[in-house]
Amino acid sequence: MAYHVPVMLEECINGLNIRPDGVYVDVTFGGGGHSAAIVAKLTTGKLYAFDQDEDALENTKGFDSKRFTLIEANFRYLKRYLKLHGVTKIDGLLADLGISSHQIDAPERGFSTRFDGNLDMRMNQNDTLTAAKIINTYSEDKLHKLFGIYGEVKNAKTLAALVYKSRLKQPIETIQQFKQVISAVAPRGKEHKYYAQVFQALRIEVNQELEALQEMLEQAAEILKPDGRLVVMSYHSLEDRLVKNYIAKGKFFGEVEKDLFGNEQKPLQSVTRKPIEATEEELARNNRARSAKLRIAEKIG
Repeated sequence: MAYHVPVMLEECINGLNIRPDGVYVDVTFGGGGHSAAIVAKLTTGKLYAFDQDEDALENTKGFDSKRFTLIEANFRYLKRYLKLHGVTKIDGLLADLGISSHQIDAPERGFSTRFDGNLDMRMNQNDTLTAAKIINTYSEDKLHKLFGIYGEVKNAKTLAALVYKSRLKQPIETIQQFKQVISAVAPRGKEHKYYAQVFQALRIEVNQELEALQEMLEQAAEILKPDGRLVVMSYHSLEDRLVKNYIAKGKFFGEVEKDLFGNEQKPLQSVTRKPIEATEEELARNNRARSAKLRIAEKIG
């Protein structure tokens, strides 16, 4: 599908260990590439896919409705929506985090630094918080934390002060305007990387990506059957750290809890010792796979 080339498709499908009669969830339907590969392995089984982007509906054409259902919602409401469909236990869940190439390539969505357009960045077009709203209304201190934590920007304090001062003269509404403002503090020769970090910070905040991921992971662990598989692909260290910690410790921060006998109290165990990364061949074909880290876990029986 031209809409979005699925990253590490084979590795994801193998990781799910699909049973033809099983119930599976793809919480990031996007272009439907991963979903199509899962459905192809099902006979009497069923796949439920989540996507909050209206554009995703277009990509369900050709899917067999007996084996496939699209749920138009944020994956943070995983349990609630599955319950509406009569599903309380599943055999596997796949999450391909980050944004699809289609979203990046649509200038009006405001995700990419390559085009001019409104500072939007909403994955769900019905949400009210946009990147422009953050830039023009957040306090200097809040912007400082946002750029520092979510963008891992080294000069976050200077950047926040500059944005705050600039917006007093006139609101910052477009990508081009914003890049012009922040170009003054971008490291020479590394402007593109800097813009990408700043845009990442805004996108995470607009879509509450890290909160949604934590809520989804906790719910996934609850509804997976014993030996059910969790397959998560992340594209930056903030996401990957949360996934890694949750698989290893059953929590996002701190140490794993133990019972009176010293047994670890956690719902999942890792199937792979280290995250799986894309092969050289795939990297040559698909640049988006460059930063991808795939982690696979199994529900402890």
